[in-house]
Formats: sequence, C-alpha cells, structure tokens
Amino acid sequence: MSDLDLGGGLSVSRETWDRLEHYTDLLKKWNPRINLVSPTTLAEAWTRHIVDSAQIWGIPQTYPQHWADLGAGGGFPGLVVAILRDEFTPEMKVTLVESDQRKCAFLRTVLRETGVEANVEARRIEEIPPLGADLLSARALASLDKLLGFAERHLCENGTALFPKGAQAEKEIADARKMWQFDLVRHTSLTDPQAVVLQIGALTHV
Repeated sequence: MSDLDLGGGLSVSRETWDRLEHYTDLLKKWNPRINLVSPTTLAEAWTRHIVDSAQIWGIPQTYPQHWADLGAGGGFPGLVVAILRDEFTPEMKVTLVESDQRKCAFLRTVLRETGVEANVEARRIEEIPPLGADLLSARALASLDKLLGFAERHLCENGTALFPKGAQAEKEIADARKMWQFDLVRHTSLTDPQAVVLQIGALTHV
C-alpha cells in the first residue's frame, strides 16, 4: 500500500521510503570524500535533493520506456527516479550517465544497497552512442542551450526533456531560443518558489 507522502500528491510505500532514507544516509556518508552535493545542503538533504527530485517524477502524463539522466553526479534526479520506478513502473529502463568514476562508484553502491536496477554509463555525454531515450533529465549540469544539444543527440523522436532551473531560467530560455525551437511548459518548483522545471519537446535546431 502507498501511504507515505513525498509531497506534490505523490505517496509511496514504506519500502520505497526506506530506500530513499538509506540513499540519503549514504549521501551524507560519501559526500565529505567526493563532494556529491554542496555540503551546505546536507542538513536539508531530504527536501533539497530527494523531494526536489521526486517532483520531476510526477510531471510526465505517461511514463516513458527509457528515462536517461545526464550528469547524474550524486544521483539527482536519476537515482530517485530509479527507486520510484521500482515501485510504480518496474518495466521502465533507467540510464545514469556520469563521467566521474568516483561518482559512478557511489551510484552503483546506492543501487546495490537499495536493491534497485539502473544502467550506469561511466562515459562523457558527448562520447556515448545516442541513447534514444523517451525522457531525458539533467539537474545542475549546464546552461539550457548546451542541454538542448545533449537532448538532440540522446532523445528519441517525440521525446521529452525535463530540466530543473533556478532564478536565471528566463534568461537561459531566451538565449536558447536564438539557436533552438522547442515547445515549453514551465512547472513551478515545489521546493523553491524561485525555481522551475522546464518541460521541453518538439526540439529542432534553428
């Protein structure tokens, strides 16, 4: 039964909640060694990282066959997606792309200790063959125009990208529109009123 509220109308089972808590514990244990997230955010890791990532899971109207997270780093939102997938859509494939080998070791440790499956691609985004993902996410990775270049390479036709952005989102959108055409829906962040999640589709290079 799904009975624990993650926020934004998303309720999860006790097993999923426990996995997310274990993930948070591992993040706090590993972070002093390899700087997965800003140390100033660790005290509020549940809200700043877990819940902030979980809201992205709630945006798609239908869930993709293949969700790829670029620059996965400490696993946000990709690892959270993988944990939620295990409860809600176990047939969905999740790929985590991260070039830093130490961060890949962390990602694999969380997957192993939570009993969740995902493919960890330990290569640069530009070097891996096109992933053909239905849905692409990236958090705190690059400017929007650069992210759209990655999306053009790794999204399947008619795929969707979800990119969390902060207070400079509108400037990034304006800059990106000089080089790209795309459909855009802005979703106000549940954890930061100054932030948005940009939902992008129908992407073409100008």
